Amino acid sequence: MTVDPVCGMYVDEKKAIFKKDIDSKTIYFCSENCLKTYESREKEFKKLRLLVILSGLIAVPVVALSFFYKLPYNNWILLLLATPVQFVAGWRFYKGMWDGLKARSANMDTLIATGTSAAWFYSVSVVFFPAIFTGETYFDASVIIIALVLFGKLLEEIAKGKASESIKKLMGLQPKTARIIKNGKEVEIPIENVQINDIIVVRPGEKFPVDGIVVEGESSVDESMITGESMPVTKRKGDEVIGATINKSGLLRFKATKVGKDTVLQQIIKVVQEAQTGKAPIQRLADKVASIFTPSVIAVAILSGILWFFLGQNFIFALTIFITVLIIACPCALGIATPTAILVGTGLGAQNGILIKGGEALEIAKKINTIIFDKTGTLTKGEPSVTDVVRLGNVKENEVLRLAAIAEVGSEHPIGEAIVKKAMESNLTLPNVKSYQTVSGKGIKVTYLNKRILVGNRTFMKENGIVITELEGEIQKLEDEGKTTVIVAYGDKVIGLIGVADTLKEFSKDAVQQLKKMGIGVWMITGDNERTANSIASDVGIDYVMAGVLPEDKAKKVKELQDKGMIVSAVGDGINDAPMLAQADLGIAIGSGTDVALETGKIVLIKNDLRDVVTSIDLSKYTVNKIKQNLFWAFFYNTVGIPLAAGILYPFFGLLLSPIIAGAAMAFSSFSVVGNSLLMRMYRPRIQTK
Repeated sequence: MTVDPVCGMYVDEKKAIFKKDIDSKTIYFCSENCLKTYESREKEFKKLRLLVILSGLIAVPVVALSFFYKLPYNNWILLLLATPVQFVAGWRFYKGMWDGLKARSANMDTLIATGTSAAWFYSVSVVFFPAIFTGETYFDASVIIIALVLFGKLLEEIAKGKASESIKKLMGLQPKTARIIKNGKEVEIPIENVQINDIIVVRPGEKFPVDGIVVEGESSVDESMITGESMPVTKRKGDEVIGATINKSGLLRFKATKVGKDTVLQQIIKVVQEAQTGKAPIQRLADKVASIFTPSVIAVAILSGILWFFLGQNFIFALTIFITVLIIACPCALGIATPTAILVGTGLGAQNGILIKGGEALEIAKKINTIIFDKTGTLTKGEPSVTDVVRLGNVKENEVLRLAAIAEVGSEHPIGEAIVKKAMESNLTLPNVKSYQTVSGKGIKVTYLNKRILVGNRTFMKENGIVITELEGEIQKLEDEGKTTVIVAYGDKVIGLIGVADTLKEFSKDAVQQLKKMGIGVWMITGDNERTANSIASDVGIDYVMAGVLPEDKAKKVKELQDKGMIVSAVGDGINDAPMLAQADLGIAIGSGTDVALETGKIVLIKNDLRDVVTSIDLSKYTVNKIKQNLFWAFFYNTVGIPLAAGILYPFFGLLLSPIIAGAAMAFSSFSVVGNSLLMRMYRPRIQTK
């Protein structure tokens, strides 16, 4: 089974009719229409990439010839260089302008096409009619604008191409085959052929191919890739198992209850897909302004030219007024106002270990007023650690830990591994033992110095005749703190307890405190019970808790907050977090998390430091403010310059009517925008994490 990159539908590779070999890899499609759509997208992307390279390469000599070198027939060379950029690379802007006109609206394409055309046609007039149109050409303006805007569109297309990566990675989690019992024998079949009520065999270390109910056997199952919780879950007859989770110890036979699109994994895939494709793109501020600014400028240019002509000026004077107004309104600064700030802002993020996937993530992050943290692997380390060692009688704490570790040496259970790790860190000697016996879901029994070491839970102690009355209070205390309690007995007596928990990451509390200071509401979401969840939330300083939330319901919880008018960011690291990250207005993925979480998140924290959540939001606000400042300066010169270009002060300042002055104003506005963006390099994170 694979996934159609266009529609996200599942495709049987053996039955697929429509496929395409790309870069030595075969891609399958569910229909001919999807294949054509994919080919069309690929063709458009390659064409755009070629146009970006073309316009970029031409821009270099055009700028050099315009500002630094003057060759014989300089203007003619500039004309030859600029024309293919204007009408080949820039053709999409003319098309966009035409589409806008048909829809009776003006957009950035209208502004770019109008401005660059005014600069190009005026420059052509200077080249062909130097006696009438004296002065400099403005081919550089049209070439630079088109090259920059096309580059921005290429980056946007690359980002769009990543949209289906998270779906593909989710699909990769599912086994391709299943081992079923048929006529009393084990038969391996493709997963798509598994049917409800089939009896399936899963050995230790293998993944469950589909969802079902255990009918025979007992084992610990690692469900972390689905639930996000690090502790393996004991499965016995009658318990449910989830497809794509891993069988850790014993052999299990289970009956398939959900197959195909009905499994938990496929439901998670569906949620991610719907959340990714269901959002409307954010309307760019520049487009909003352009929808008003563009028709206004064109109207002013036409009216100014006509007015001066009827006031007695000649046609050339009126035409100069018209062109000067359009040139001074040309969106040089507007074209670079957003990309330069985003370039610097995302660069600053990368320097601080934060990957920001484009301007949309920055724009959303600025508006965030609510943030939801997943617990396991995000606020916590995602693996159990020894937190408490409680001794009884004259036994020392290190002796309780040593005896427990002696029993747990070689254990693959995370709790056992945590105990052994703690003992090793304490430089305790762990000799080999005899008569090693594991009782799944209960505990371990070994013989050491002719005495029994028992390490396990209440049930295990009771079954082995061990009285734990004296420690019941301590056990309850540890459990109230959300810790897993391991009872240790040596000989026939309890000697102590070991508390094990998934501990907080080093800087989780700092991050939460800073977010609250910024006025952002902080929530925690987890599959844990309320007692454990509230204990962790209290330690980290979080006031709002969502406990006992199933993986497929996390996205619903985000949606509930969004429906209340909150602008929500979600922070997570696991596969089970992917739907939540996709549904949130802004998904932030922890760098140590799964590939699918990293693909779904709009911001990725490389250093696995939650203080970077604070920095990412703070940096986003800073960058968006710079973008707004840039847009202000981009329009400020135009707003002031247009009336002057229209001749409002003529004849007192006749020089202001020159296109040269208009070009200088364009250059100065661009300079101010670039300079303002470069000042962003002075930004320092709210919390220093290096």
